[in-house]
Amino acid sequence: MQLNERSHSPWAWIPTLYFAEGLPNIIVVTIAAVMYKRLGLTDTDIALYTSWLYLPWVIKPFWSPIVENNRSKRWWILSMQLLIGAGLAGVAFTIPTAHYIQWTLAFLWLTAFSSATHDIAADGIYMMALDDHDQSLFVGIRSTFYRIATIAGQALLLKLVEVLEAIRNPITAWSIIFYVAAATFLLLALYHHFFLPNPREDVDHAPSSFSETLNTFRTFFQKPHIWIGIAFLLLYRLPEALLGKISQLFLLEKVSKGGMGLTPGELGITQGTVGVLGLTLGGIIGGICVARGGFRRWLWPMVCAITIPDCVYIFLAYYQPENLLWVNIGIAIEQFGYGFGFTCYMLFMLYFSQGSSKTAHYAFCTGFMALSLMLPGMFAGWLADMMGYYRFFILIMCLTPLTFLAASIIRVPADFGMKKTHLSIDK
Repeated sequence: MQLNERSHSPWAWIPTLYFAEGLPNIIVVTIAAVMYKRLGLTDTDIALYTSWLYLPWVIKPFWSPIVENNRSKRWWILSMQLLIGAGLAGVAFTIPTAHYIQWTLAFLWLTAFSSATHDIAADGIYMMALDDHDQSLFVGIRSTFYRIATIAGQALLLKLVEVLEAIRNPITAWSIIFYVAAATFLLLALYHHFFLPNPREDVDHAPSSFSETLNTFRTFFQKPHIWIGIAFLLLYRLPEALLGKISQLFLLEKVSKGGMGLTPGELGITQGTVGVLGLTLGGIIGGICVARGGFRRWLWPMVCAITIPDCVYIFLAYYQPENLLWVNIGIAIEQFGYGFGFTCYMLFMLYFSQGSSKTAHYAFCTGFMALSLMLPGMFAGWLADMMGYYRFFILIMCLTPLTFLAASIIRVPADFGMKKTHLSIDK
């Protein structure tokens, strides 16, 4: 572990930091869509508005040099958590107004922009505070708590609004929900003020010049094998990107229409409990395996883990078992494989962003990661409607060779991630 002016165990700040990274995403992308639906907007308007709200996470590399070269990462994290809280409070305050659509969208944009900026700084301090071995060890923990935020946040907030709508009108209920979310971020900012580390490398920077900002872009696209790296980032999760958009819809869809006919409560148990446990276990084991055996030794087992278990959806779509036990077993297997297999993707981004301006370069990588989910997701619904769920899941399995191809072209040192490994992509 790197030496810090203020030393705290990574367990004291990594789980909460990445919970804070995941929660705004689920609020802006999913919770907001449910809110607009309950308040009477059409599906067409909801899809249009909420899809655009995801854009800041895709284009955040364009302002990552500002975060890289101005102030400390710790300053950016605390400032953005306060700004996220302010944005969520703004949504809550404007829901009862006459022009609530325009005002809430404006504050959701503020929240999304602040969250995307927070992601840049959070990933930066993670790389500064931990050495290669600890980064590998905790990569499963960070991705797990990010996913826990997206699932647990969705389940808890939607359950709370359901209770509130039973005793209050929908407008008041949704205002309370966003006030609760805003208060959560104020508490997170207060907690991180005391428990975030102070890596020696993380110092306040004077405002950067335009040439320094431009140089950050230039050095990223001059990295060795840059186009191979981008191809890996875009293709490795292509099957999973298609599956992720449709899986919940399939589980909720009526049996007569090819789905599983689960109720929202059953879906919450299946994906919010069983799925999270499988994901958590897979991510933690993946990080431990690489920390002990190195990247190259575990690359192909992870590639198999993120692709082969997708076939459980073919089984579910074909047999449509009525027993929820089979559904839970299938989801647990698929989510465990995803958590285990996603570890090598996260580690590749950590490796590829090493060198100068690693915070900004990691943001570039996560921008391509977001793009790899956004583009397939845009037409996943159309494909599923055209082909039906069963054939759609077969198509996903037919696309899994792209994941193997993407993994075969990258070059990462075999022992990257092991203890006492200090490698740079520039070497």
